[in-house]
Amino acid sequence: MKIVIIGLSITSSWGNGHATTYRGLVKELTQEGHEVLFLEKDVPYYASNRDLPQPDYCRLGLYRTNEELYEQYAKEVSSAEAVIVGSYVQQGVEVGKWVVQTAKGVKAFYDIDTPVTLAKLKRGDFEYLHPDLIGQYDLYLSFSGGPILKYLEQEYGSPCARGLYCSVDPDLYYPEKLEKKWLMGYLGTYSDDRQPTVDELIFKPARTLDHEAFIVAGPQYPDHLRWPENVARIDHLAPAKHREFYNSQRFTLNVTRQDMIKAGYSPSVRLFEAAACGLPIISDYWDGLDHFFVPGQEILIAKNAAQVEEYFRTIDAEEAGNIGRAAREKILRFHTAAVRAKELEAFIEEVSLQKI
Repeated sequence: MKIVIIGLSITSSWGNGHATTYRGLVKELTQEGHEVLFLEKDVPYYASNRDLPQPDYCRLGLYRTNEELYEQYAKEVSSAEAVIVGSYVQQGVEVGKWVVQTAKGVKAFYDIDTPVTLAKLKRGDFEYLHPDLIGQYDLYLSFSGGPILKYLEQEYGSPCARGLYCSVDPDLYYPEKLEKKWLMGYLGTYSDDRQPTVDELIFKPARTLDHEAFIVAGPQYPDHLRWPENVARIDHLAPAKHREFYNSQRFTLNVTRQDMIKAGYSPSVRLFEAAACGLPIISDYWDGLDHFFVPGQEILIAKNAAQVEEYFRTIDAEEAGNIGRAAREKILRFHTAAVRAKELEAFIEEVSLQKI
């Protein structure tokens, strides 16, 4: 099967979680025998931060303008069995309109930001998707599951909304016996709505436990933030260094965007990456979290700094190891990139049969 994906980025993971999701999925699709062309807009901030400039498991096409995209890749899009447009693609509405007019195969929208997307639509913000387009895509692939899928069909007219959660490549994320440099770390790009939870669940414990070492990695944190002295800082951590980062912590923190919390059933790629490394995760709570991990056995839930500090005091290395191993086993069964590739194949086949 020939598949064309027009996505935010596969070449650069700077400031986004899309790249690692696309990399794992595309790699597995290629291993299944499919031909994948990934099209990405060539923008300066990704061009100067490319940690995978030439992926070896797909063809890569970089375009500078939509006109260039249309001129150079119309035949590719027209002849593909499936064409997928991702969320946050620049001028995504125009790109989507062109795809639904040009493609003859299955036309899909892959939303790696579903709750954020729906919140934007409610505000009349049509940055990369317009409500009128949703019904024109044959398939709406959502990284959020649960009730939101029926909502997309009933309220926005999607003919077929299916959950395609983010995933992890177990060849890249796995346990390693490394020195535990930090009691807890957090990996995530700055966002206003996440920062209060970051303050509560890592900054507060760090200030209380000033003899322990903590770390936060991720770009775009404002200069005015007051960092505890025992919280180390990394501006950008390339995916090649994620595994070492996770395995150098005793615990790792997962913090969820507010739109994702409201929607529920929205695991982040960082959550799955940490779990694949066999690390005990301390996370905020959202509806559907227990659909992915069993609280207390595969993940630890915290609402405040006191609960985080209690986990530090009461969970020894053996119990932490058991929690991490249980989370990893869940990932290997249900949330690898290979599993997602199979799910995507099934969704495309389902829609193809409906179109006959």
